[in-house]
Amino acid sequence: MAKKKRTLPQYGTVMRKGLLYYRTRILDADGKQVSLYATTREELYEKELDARRQVEELIFRREHPTVAEYCEKWLLMQSAKVSAATLKGYTSDMKNYIIKPLGDMYMEEVTADDIRLALIPLMKKSEGLYNKVNMLLKCVFYSAERSQLLEYNPCVGISAKGGKPTQKKDALTDQQIEVLLDAVKGLPPYLFIMIGLYSGLRREETLALQWDCVFLDSPTPYISVQRAWRTEHNRPVISTVLKTKAARRNIPIPQCLVDCLREVKTASISDFVIADSEGQPLSASQFQRVWQYVVVRSTKPRNYYKYVNGQSIKYTVTPSLGGHQKNRPDLIYTIDFDVTPHLLRHTYITNLLYAGVDPKTVQYLAGHENSKTTMDIYARVKYNKPEELFAVVNGALQQALPG
Repeated sequence: MAKKKRTLPQYGTVMRKGLLYYRTRILDADGKQVSLYATTREELYEKELDARRQVEELIFRREHPTVAEYCEKWLLMQSAKVSAATLKGYTSDMKNYIIKPLGDMYMEEVTADDIRLALIPLMKKSEGLYNKVNMLLKCVFYSAERSQLLEYNPCVGISAKGGKPTQKKDALTDQQIEVLLDAVKGLPPYLFIMIGLYSGLRREETLALQWDCVFLDSPTPYISVQRAWRTEHNRPVISTVLKTKAARRNIPIPQCLVDCLREVKTASISDFVIADSEGQPLSASQFQRVWQYVVVRSTKPRNYYKYVNGQSIKYTVTPSLGGHQKNRPDLIYTIDFDVTPHLLRHTYITNLLYAGVDPKTVQYLAGHENSKTTMDIYARVKYNKPEELFAVVNGALQQALPG
């Protein structure tokens, strides 16, 4: 049977650069007229069909985006509200834990069961990561619901609790502080550790600190937090945009830190309190090398790999307290406790609370925007000693008894 001949539309014509073209107009996805041209009616017809398919697909995509497409749009909307570091973290977590399991699905297709299945692998991760991804999922789907892309929000009723509880680290004891400072005395991390222990600055605040914000000759010496450090492609970036409004604060400092800072300032050639050999702020890799002076002096187990008969064999070495490193006899393993940059700040806050400073003042000095963060530490400090708690409860109950 003969194939039915295709009937082509009657197109208008127009002269362009001395050549005759067929022309038609269509509406694009934004409702604007777009002209299409071709030298033959057949070619123009094919162009028109292809263009209309693209417009229909684009309109459909706008009204029915996939999870990956809407996540990308949501991140773009957030880029004007959050810092580059925060956005980078959001992007990484979305890619690994939201787009990977759900990305190809249309937003309207996702059910509560799909959300729960996506969260299952995170049950084996840390509580903090689970909570963050859970928050991102809810933000994305609530945003789509507000934009009227969804009739039903699958995140409604999803539990906010999951993941492995993070073991809370105790603050360093006075003895541990003494050991730590003795271990790094005269070494690159010493000043960083002193600032963390005696002013409670965050890492990004310490590495951005400049001498114009250190007031050593004031009647009450203090540090003014006005800048924050971050890295982009391992290059340091100093910004006046802080983590929160509460992060901008003035912190009185004790004499031991005043003396330490004064000694460093005398020999400093940089505007930055902590700087590299050229007077510039540290990059991420430079800070890691600085902190390595602490790591190599700890008795924390080390994992090594060696090849035996073409196979990689893992073995663990645990240094002995007081022992010497084999290749560096002058390096002694003296730190038998965990210590991180954040633990220095946690120790500062804990010591303020132990000293009886009221939680509201501690909240200001720590730069906590949310009082819950301070009160959680306060509760642990105040109620982690059963004998003291017994005395408090017993005294309260005795007062409540009738005479």
